[in-house]
Amino acid sequence: KRVHWARELREVLDEDRIVLYSQPVVRLADRVSVHREILVRILDRKGALVLPGQFIEVAESLGMAQEIDLCVLGKIVDVLQGPEYRGQKTRFFVNLSRTSISDPHWVRRFQSILAAAPIDHSQLVFEITETAAMSSVDVTQEFIAQMKGMGCRFALDDFGAGFSSFYFLKRFDVDYLKIDGSFVRDLAADNASRLFVRALCDVARGLNKQVVAEWVEDQAVMDILAEMGVQYGQGFLFAHPLPFPP
Repeated sequence: KRVHWARELREVLDEDRIVLYSQPVVRLADRVSVHREILVRILDRKGALVLPGQFIEVAESLGMAQEIDLCVLGKIVDVLQGPEYRGQKTRFFVNLSRTSISDPHWVRRFQSILAAAPIDHSQLVFEITETAAMSSVDVTQEFIAQMKGMGCRFALDDFGAGFSSFYFLKRFDVDYLKIDGSFVRDLAADNASRLFVRALCDVARGLNKQVVAEWVEDQAVMDILAEMGVQYGQGFLFAHPLPFPP
């Protein structure tokens, strides 16, 4: 499997077969799409879409996730320089690999791409998973500080998946918390999930951070989230991912 993906991903990068999709991040108060999450896909040799669950972990283990992240950033920067996005307040959530942010050489390349781009850096919200952030706290803190110095924003993704969620929250200067979808999906039926999400919202308000709920798939869950004070939702209730740019 590793040999197959090493060859496949190399060809994908060389032949520019990385494509971007996006899914709206919706303001729950009025169900208006205000931001978007950028999602990476690749095309296989037959032109069929391959979802990240099939290749991201292998790409990280092969040391190729860094190239994918840089390619994604380059494509986003190109789109944001277009007239239809210039001057907009939409923010774009972009996932980054833990292997990328822990590589100083990669960080320098990443920063040089951004520095050369005539775009509003505050439109970019970089997502780091809670598990990745906790695996190297000091490195994550330094990367966040450097990129926020350039005007970028940050989200802590899959929040709640780790056992030390609340302890580590105060260590990371992030702007958004994205609740792990496993808590959101069962919110209407699972009292423990409701208790956790409510506690998270209380802490987030106290720390002046905004909350995004993932995997919002039905109206009952959305109503509970809105009552708890969650600002944003993302999921199939609002829209499925579509090619980016449209």
